[in-house]
Amino acid sequence: MSQSDFILETRALTKVFGGLVANSEVTIGFRERQAHAVIGPNGAGKSTFVNLLTGHLTPSGGQVLLKGANIAGFPAHKVSRLGIGRSYQKTNVFPSFTCFENTRLAAQSRLATSMRFFRPACSYKAVSEQAGCALEAAGLGSKASRMAGALSYGEQRQLEIAMVLATAPEILVLDEPLAGMGKEESEKMVGLLKGLARDYTLILVEHDMDAVFAIAEVLSVMVNGTLLESGPLEQVRASRAVQDAYLGDGAEAY
Repeated sequence: MSQSDFILETRALTKVFGGLVANSEVTIGFRERQAHAVIGPNGAGKSTFVNLLTGHLTPSGGQVLLKGANIAGFPAHKVSRLGIGRSYQKTNVFPSFTCFENTRLAAQSRLATSMRFFRPACSYKAVSEQAGCALEAAGLGSKASRMAGALSYGEQRQLEIAMVLATAPEILVLDEPLAGMGKEESEKMVGLLKGLARDYTLILVEHDMDAVFAIAEVLSVMVNGTLLESGPLEQVRASRAVQDAYLGDGAEAY
């Protein structure tokens, strides 16, 4: 498969912490505007993998290729500016700011003048428009003036995604976006993510298998820091090795 088939890929990506090999030669490719889920049991190395992709950790070996260019070891802020947006397992918003102010801050981070403090933030028309569009895309357009701390948990997760969208990414790396949600909130989030997958490359790390099967087109399974299998959703679902290692005896029920 040629480089042009993937917008983002890893080659033999490895991370060692002392004597612990957290990721061992992980090679995965992500196609443009495709929903790709990375799953695995606790301790499989998923969080390490996400941190390597997004610049929060420096690899011990291997490559992270964005449109063919190796960005392995780039700091997180530079990776973000290159178009890889990331959400976190724990909600990461400013509760004392409104939804609009949260997204405007995220959009403003893309300005070359983002660290100049003597011009009112509201004077940046393009930034405000981008923030508003991000809120609409995340389903929070009607709550722009609501304080972030007053939102429900599920809405705060939506706001975090809006903040990522406000940075104008091409690739969304979402780390357990449904964690801690109830049934109704989960269903709403699944609908949102399915919509976003039409416009963005979506890399989803998630334990909710019903959500994974509803959203993802491609599935990669990690076990003990290695890639067990990767491919089209139905192919991986049918893999006996995957069922034995992760999905368990009830996998056929999905």
